Amino acid sequence: MRVLMITPEVTPFAQTGGLGEVLSSLPAALVSLGAEVDVLMPKYRRITQERFDIEKTNLRVEVDLNANTVSAGFWRLRNSGGPRVFFLECDEYYDRDDLYGDEDGDYKDNAERFVFLARSAIEMALVEDIHYDVFHSHDWQSALAPVYIRTLYAGLPLLAKSASVMTIHNLGYQGIFWHWDMPLIGVGWEYFNPRFMEFHGHVSLLKSGIVFADKVNTVSRGYCEEILTPEFGFGLEGVLQEKGSDLKGILNGVDYEIWDPHKDPMIAAGYSPGDLSGKAACKAELQVRAGLPTEPKTPLIAMVSRLSSQKGIDLVEAVIPALAAQGVQFVLLGTGEDRYQYSFRKLAQDYSENTGIFLSYDYELAHKIFAGADMVLVPSRYEPCGLNQMYAMKYGAIPIVRATGGLRDTVDQFDPDRETGAGFKFDDPEPSALKETILKALDLYRTNPVAWQNLMVRAMKQDFSWERSAREYLRLYEQAVENRARMLRDSV
Repeated sequence: MRVLMITPEVTPFAQTGGLGEVLSSLPAALVSLGAEVDVLMPKYRRITQERFDIEKTNLRVEVDLNANTVSAGFWRLRNSGGPRVFFLECDEYYDRDDLYGDEDGDYKDNAERFVFLARSAIEMALVEDIHYDVFHSHDWQSALAPVYIRTLYAGLPLLAKSASVMTIHNLGYQGIFWHWDMPLIGVGWEYFNPRFMEFHGHVSLLKSGIVFADKVNTVSRGYCEEILTPEFGFGLEGVLQEKGSDLKGILNGVDYEIWDPHKDPMIAAGYSPGDLSGKAACKAELQVRAGLPTEPKTPLIAMVSRLSSQKGIDLVEAVIPALAAQGVQFVLLGTGEDRYQYSFRKLAQDYSENTGIFLSYDYELAHKIFAGADMVLVPSRYEPCGLNQMYAMKYGAIPIVRATGGLRDTVDQFDPDRETGAGFKFDDPEPSALKETILKALDLYRTNPVAWQNLMVRAMKQDFSWERSAREYLRLYEQAVENRARMLRDSV
């Protein structure tokens, strides 16, 4: 099975959320199971030889975009074994400080930038004369690859048997642009209709990929069910319903070579389910870093998140005064919407003895937070999968989550009578529901340390390793290839 993954993000090269971490781990897991995997992403400004072990290749492509010929080169990550990672070099599109926009909003040419990424992926295969069994697109930025395989490049022998898979990491981001970008995309106007690419008078790149892909998947089973409803479907629920059995949910995994407190070099002390003693040093380190009193018995609740309403950040904002009144310490790491950054700066001033607020992205600090926290909040309004609750459990930080999407799938509710479960869940996206659930967790933490320690051990023993999910992706690829072969037979 030979696969080309097309993505806008791969950790550590470029990341804004969980997508990058998935694309760092999933390809390697597939290779370990015998697949041949190449990964293509843009060569953003931050991806340099000084920072990463990359080398320039002789490979070049030319793409016609709306009567304008754009050429590009490719860099490659030097590595032995594992997936091959390629970087598409086109300074006109990618030599910028940020990935998708700046302080003024989204880049005005985002449609052109990511049309070019998808076209270049197909052209790379043609120039290298490689037959990929599957072209695997991730999110709207690469969603046109399935379209091109069946339209502009249809009939080419090298691509005739290639299947396409479209992974939706977050349906809330669809790549919607004005209809006059159809000539830029390069397919005929006959595809600009509700059956194919049109979405309320605009062109939707994600919808286009969903329609043309042989198989579509989301990153958890729960989210796969939710997006079939008007509440979570963002207007595409009907399109997704039409995919029928070609739509599947596959839960994201965790790379335990990176996220494991027993061997994590970024934290103050290692610990494991059999020896939790090191967690106290990690908590003390976090308290010092956050400017909080180093009190081992004071409950410390944390959140690592993008600051947006989707993540339920407004719910957390509303309960901070109540947490402070309970004597709880709270640490937040994240960036996002200006209104939330402003409000948390103010909360940090008003409750300086109880809060440590870091309005930034800091990978090492995230590790320290999971290791030092007693509890981690993930109160999302919707969550395709979520990785933080899985990281938290591995580090013995008990997750408090809203029961939606991947959060519902991965966190089993604590049951004091049966002594089962690894976290706490609530249903209503309201501050009162979050507060009530936090108070339940605090009560257990303060009144029953034995039960709390047992809860920590159960959480740390949860297994969300990538191998199981990677095997499901291999089955999905096989089904996509079979679908494509069947279509070719039927067309003869």
